[in-house]
Amino acid sequence: MSIDSLRRSARATVSGLPPGFWWLWLSTLVNRTGAFVLTFLSLYLTIELGHSAWFAGLVVALHGLGGVAGSPLGGALTDRWGRRPTMVTMHLAAAASAAALAVVTSAWAIATVVLLMGVAMQAVRPSINATIADMVPAHDVRRAYALNYWALNLGFAIASIGGGAAIFLGYRTLFVVDAVATVLCAVIVFLRLPETRPEARTDKSGAPVVEDKVSMLTVLRDAPFRTLVLLNLLVCLVFTAPWIGLPLTMADQGLSPSSYGVVIAVNGIVIVGFQLLVNKLTDKRSPVLLLGLSSLLFAVGTGATALAGSSAAFAVTVVVWTVGEMIHVPTNAAATARLAPEHARGRYQGVMGMSWAVAGFAAPIGAGAIVDGPGPDVLWAATAAIGVLAAVGYLTLLRQALAEDAGSDGHPDSDDSGADAGGGPDSASETAAAPVKSAGA
Repeated sequence: MSIDSLRRSARATVSGLPPGFWWLWLSTLVNRTGAFVLTFLSLYLTIELGHSAWFAGLVVALHGLGGVAGSPLGGALTDRWGRRPTMVTMHLAAAASAAALAVVTSAWAIATVVLLMGVAMQAVRPSINATIADMVPAHDVRRAYALNYWALNLGFAIASIGGGAAIFLGYRTLFVVDAVATVLCAVIVFLRLPETRPEARTDKSGAPVVEDKVSMLTVLRDAPFRTLVLLNLLVCLVFTAPWIGLPLTMADQGLSPSSYGVVIAVNGIVIVGFQLLVNKLTDKRSPVLLLGLSSLLFAVGTGATALAGSSAAFAVTVVVWTVGEMIHVPTNAAATARLAPEHARGRYQGVMGMSWAVAGFAAPIGAGAIVDGPGPDVLWAATAAIGVLAAVGYLTLLRQALAEDAGSDGHPDSDDSGADAGGGPDSASETAAAPVKSAGA
């Protein structure tokens, strides 16, 4: 492929999106560029304050637990209060939490602040995803989510490098910088981003059309969407497991922590370098096929970790599941927007966000217990099996619901026929060992 063709491909990837999207994209980049708290929190708790690794892991798990409550809260506020007010309020709450961490020192105070930060950070994401669905034409929604995810990872990479270089300034200084960046993000949203919540529909006579009321229970009764959420939860568990299981597996084979740092950096490098190319190659493809493919890539990548015996081999496994991540995250967000009624996009995105938050809380605990118990090989065999199960679920249970002709509004009938069997086999936080990106963004 020539340089000119690459340039044309890049222009096609970023062209045609409304100006408001790019202000939202910039706010994401600014926010994540200053995201130092989660990246360095475990080091701060253990090295600076002298707490145990167990306590550090517990505190970070509380961040994920806060997200479980924050996601539906943010979804409800997004639909009822508006996209922009929810974003601004929750960004400022997250900034206040980051600033508070630079001041508080007691164990209980730190745990409380991190829990509240988890609520605020997860509550903002339904409003971001709903805004993208509001302002971007339906045929470009997946591309827009991919670009926003690229901004998140680019900012994450900058924060990781910049924070590591600036660590001599002190952890508290980094937390203050995080707070300032988050406030700047809120300012960008407040000044430049229009409110996109759909106005109430009217009939031919101009009278308002009464929309069906949508509660969180209503969302969960939507069988195709419930299937999508539960399958995404399976994928999230697989995605989150390496962030604690991989460093422990590498250490068990005698590899140094610095080797793990190099290997896991491959994740960010691949996303920043190739997200736009992957998006171009997968554009206009069937969402069901993409979700199934991404699940299989997660299964192969994590499962192969049990066979790796060197840093290079571990890096290859990271590349495989990272490609799955690049395909899955924007496709899942677009599928959520497709299944959500226009007036309930926030609540739908909020329920979907819960699957990421639950995995961010449960997977680190479960992965650590499996590694300490049956051993790493059992963990990777389990993730491979779960990934394959998710792929089968996508390909068999959601083919009709996510078909291209699923209805004029993109929201198929939500009765319990067809996909109820997909009620499941019935997209992140940080562990004490390593940071986990919040992929549900």
